[in-house]
Amino acid sequence: MGMTAQMETIVETVAASRTQEASNKNKKSNVSGRTVGNPQISEKAAKYYEQLKAKFSDKEFVLVSSDMKEQAKAHAAGFANPDKMVVLIDDEKLEKMAEDENYRKQYESIIANAGNQMSQLQSSVSQTGAKVRGYGMQINDNGTASYFAVIDKSLSDQKSRIEKKAEEKKEARKADEKKARKEQQKERLDERMKERRAGKAQDRDTVTVTANSIKELIQKIEDEMYLGMSDRIQTEQERRVGQNFDLRF
Repeated sequence: MGMTAQMETIVETVAASRTQEASNKNKKSNVSGRTVGNPQISEKAAKYYEQLKAKFSDKEFVLVSSDMKEQAKAHAAGFANPDKMVVLIDDEKLEKMAEDENYRKQYESIIANAGNQMSQLQSSVSQTGAKVRGYGMQINDNGTASYFAVIDKSLSDQKSRIEKKAEEKKEARKADEKKARKEQQKERLDERMKERRAGKAQDRDTVTVTANSIKELIQKIEDEMYLGMSDRIQTEQERRVGQNFDLRF
């Protein structure tokens, strides 16, 4: 075989190899577990996905097709799991995590940090008297995560516990609370009330609160419980305020 023929054979072999490699990379594979939409990923990404779920076995992963990210976020309550934190991740990010080591480390770190803060979250929420059906997080496009909690809105079975918590907070409240803090709380509660009236993030049985951090999520859960208590409980101080409005102009 001449040199020219050998070169042609080598070129053909390399080209065939690259074609096969591209074919394997683009081949789509269905995945196990809960999904939203019709996510399909490469075999490499599917293999990595199984490794990711094994690494964070204390969480429940839900794979979302890229065209359903906003719908999944809007219906977060449907993914509540009382036993595990839910992680919503879309197929495009998963594909990139499988290919890019730095990208993979970045997002695995986000998932790990959320898990590390779960005990603090559960402890803080238990002190509010809230009945939470489940927690979750969604991996965002900008290297961050958003968090959500699904709270049981039917408070009738929690009334005595809520009243007890309200009384404890009343007794613990200091007379010198700063005005700025009260104003900030009022702003948050006003916003939550607007959401309630608009019917956002809730259904007949639950209310879903979302936040950009665990700390903010805890605060919003506390605010939601305060709203629930204010529907039923009016403290003596609040009654006095309501009875002493100066209506003179």
